[in-house]
Amino acid sequence: MTLSAQSKDSVFHFIFTSDVHFGLTKEDFRGKEDVPSIEVNKAMIQVMNNMIGKQLPDDNGVGANNKIKGIESLVITGDIANRMEKGIQSAADSWKQFQTIYIDSNHLLNNKGKAAGLWVVPGNHDMSNANGFHRPLYPLKDASSMLGIYNLMFPEKKLTHYDSVTTRIHYSKDVYGVHFIFLSLYPDSAERVWMEKDLASVKSTTPVFLFAHSIPDVEARFFENPNGDHSINEEDKFENLVPERYKDGKLVKGPTDIEQLGFVSFVQQHPNIKVYFHGHENYTEYYTYKGPKENIQLTSVRTDSPMKGKYSAKDEKKLAFELVSIDTKNKTMSVREILWNKSTSTILPFTWGQMMNISIQ
Repeated sequence: MTLSAQSKDSVFHFIFTSDVHFGLTKEDFRGKEDVPSIEVNKAMIQVMNNMIGKQLPDDNGVGANNKIKGIESLVITGDIANRMEKGIQSAADSWKQFQTIYIDSNHLLNNKGKAAGLWVVPGNHDMSNANGFHRPLYPLKDASSMLGIYNLMFPEKKLTHYDSVTTRIHYSKDVYGVHFIFLSLYPDSAERVWMEKDLASVKSTTPVFLFAHSIPDVEARFFENPNGDHSINEEDKFENLVPERYKDGKLVKGPTDIEQLGFVSFVQQHPNIKVYFHGHENYTEYYTYKGPKENIQLTSVRTDSPMKGKYSAKDEKKLAFELVSIDTKNKTMSVREILWNKSTSTILPFTWGQMMNISIQ
C-alpha cells in the first residue's frame, strides 16, 4: 500500500526541535542585530502554534493534501540552557525563559482538542551546568535546567534539588501504537539497562522511536574520564556526562567504536527500534546510521537549532524544525522540514523543505 493510500483518522503528528539555547544572541534576525534567544524562540513557537489547520503538501507522504487536525506533542531534545561560560546567563534564568516560551506561550492542541504534550530531554550544556565543566562557569554549578526538565516530565515526583550522580532523566510514552523512548543524552550502557526493562513490556511488533540529544556516533568527551581519579579537569577535558567510562583510549578526541558497538548490538537485539531522533549538531538531515562496522541500518533524524544552526546561523531562511507524521494503520512515517523563517505569506507562515518517507513496520 502506498503512503498516500491511508486513513485520515489513523494519522497523528508531532513537532521535533532541539538546541534552543536560551542565553545566547543571534547575530542577525529579521532585520535586527544581536537578537536575544527569547525573541528568536518566541518567533519559532508562534509558527508552531499556527501549524494546526494548515494543509499538508501533495508529496505522497503521510497525510498528504489533508489538513493538520492536531499536534500530539512538541519534542525538544535538549540544550535548553547554554553552558554558563563567561558572559552567558545562568541556567536558572534560561529555564525561566524556556517556561515563558515553551510552556506559557505554547498553544498546541492534539487531535482531541486537548493540550499537546511537551516532552523534553537534557542536552550536554544542561548537564555540564549541573555537573561542572573543565573551564570556569559562572556560577560554577547551576542545575536549574536539569531540575526544571525533571519536574516538567515527572510532576508526581517533584524534586527541590537535582543530583546528577543519582538521578537521570529518561522515560517512555505510548502514542497510538508507537513507543517513544526519551534518553539521558545518549544510549550508553547504563541507559541500555533501563531501556531493556522498559522494552520488556513492549510487543516486538510495536515500532520504537528513540529520542536523545547526542548524535549516534557519540563524542568521546561525554563519557567518564578514563584517566587518574576520573575527574573533570582542564588537562583531560572529559565531561563525565554519562556514567559509562570511556574505553577506546585515554584521549578526549579519540574514537568511540567500543561505545557505539554496544548500542549497535542493542539495536540488533531489538529490531523494532525504527528511528533515532537527535539534535546537537544543529542542522536538518535525514540519514541512515550504520555503526562503526556498517552492520545496521537505523533511520536517523537530525534537526536544526534556532540559535546555533550550522547553516541557519549564516542564512536565517534555513531556520527549521521537523513535522513528523505517523500513519498508525499502515505503519508509515513522513518527516517534513518546516522552514519557519522563510515564508512571506500571511496564509502559510512557513515553507516546506526536504522530506522523507519510511516504513516503520
